[in-house]
Amino acid sequence: MDRLGRSLPELIKITNELAARGVGLRSLQEHIDTSTAAGNLIFHVFAALAEFERALIRERTTAGLQAARARGRRGGRPVVLTPAKRAAAQAMYDTREHSAIAIAIAAAVGVSRATLYRSLTLTALQGQP
Repeated sequence: MDRLGRSLPELIKITNELAARGVGLRSLQEHIDTSTAAGNLIFHVFAALAEFERALIRERTTAGLQAARARGRRGGRPVVLTPAKRAAAQAMYDTREHSAIAIAIAAAVGVSRATLYRSLTLTALQGQP
């Protein structure tokens, strides 16, 4: 049931639209039939419980992230282009030793060309293969 809609209001909207067309919702796994008054009540209770569960998960996740940040943990992808690698790449670019500049520098510092383009000021390099 919680896969039918993203939130309780959306779930209720979908079931109301179906009911307006004369369609009842029947869940075989939960044994709920929204075409009956008792089934409709159970449906709304289950939907409210599912939304409550999602809210609890969201709160726990937020609390966990805050606790991790307080311990000094940082989320996201690890930084590939460290300041030392960035300085080395800029120095390689400034000396213009390589013929295929972007490919050679990216391979030398161990990053992709896209990371290199985003990180450095390589105005002349943008047209290189």
